[in-house]
Amino acid sequence: PTKIAESLRKIAAFFDDAIKVNSEKVIARYQPMVDAVTAKYKSRSQGKKVMLYVGGLRPRHTIGAYEDLGMEVIGTGYEFAHNDDYDRTLKEMGDATLLYDDVTGYEFEEFVKKMRPDLIGSGIKEKYIFQKMGIP
Repeated sequence: PTKIAESLRKIAAFFDDAIKVNSEKVIARYQPMVDAVTAKYKSRSQGKKVMLYVGGLRPRHTIGAYEDLGMEVIGTGYEFAHNDDYDRTLKEMGDATLLYDDVTGYEFEEFVKKMRPDLIGSGIKEKYIFQKMGIP
């Protein structure tokens, strides 16, 4: 949610004042809904640790949403990434975040055992490993 507002403002900056004003109206219109959802879940998610491993959806697009909920992304990686993906993602991550590339199921499982996240955000292939480990 925070990143969406930032993106709208960044895009609007390329256009005239009318677009800037309208983008602020859109942000203001939806901000109460975003705040309500964030408030509803933040008490349960605050302080939780998350690890991500995604393909087409880039971690940098979702890290901010987890942070808005008070969560810390402690590891993230890609199945199919390019150099620019890593360059952009590094800007979104904390200094101690583990970054992995095209890991096997075994490697990811070992990272999870060491890092001990509260939540995993990944694809269907990894789903069952972590369900068996008791990690949502």
